[in-house]
Amino acid sequence: MYRIGNGFDVHRFEKNRKLILGGVEIPHELGLAGHSDADVLLHAICDAILGAVGEKDIGHHFPDTDPEYKNISSITILKETNGILQSKECGIVNIDTVIICQKPKLAPFIDLMKTSIAKALDISEDQVGVKATTTEHLGFTGREEGIAATAIVLIKML
Repeated sequence: MYRIGNGFDVHRFEKNRKLILGGVEIPHELGLAGHSDADVLLHAICDAILGAVGEKDIGHHFPDTDPEYKNISSITILKETNGILQSKECGIVNIDTVIICQKPKLAPFIDLMKTSIAKALDISEDQVGVKATTTEHLGFTGREEGIAATAIVLIKML
């Protein structure tokens, strides 16, 4: 049996923060605001995985009101989410994602993100799709106010 989940996340830019996407530090003058490291891509992936197995969202499992998750690496959250997936006796078939931002340009970092995500989930890099696009200067991402990400995951009951 196969199941699909989708995820979406948004974080606004903030000064004096590192920009982390897909578990990779991206050189940029702004980072993303959040309780954790605000890795919008990994948060979207986590929500997609949780949705595919019928669980509540990332905010339920990793609440921003819990000091345990303050400044936590989203790679840790992704690994814990993978543990939930495995506890339901499911495995990932593939993940497809899109990062939506005007700046910074992400093409040089896509392969690093794929490697980071695959390693955290203990899957092959060819099971992970990471793409980036702009909104042609439209909307909050086009005005460079933040970054959004979408993720779709296909899982298989083992």
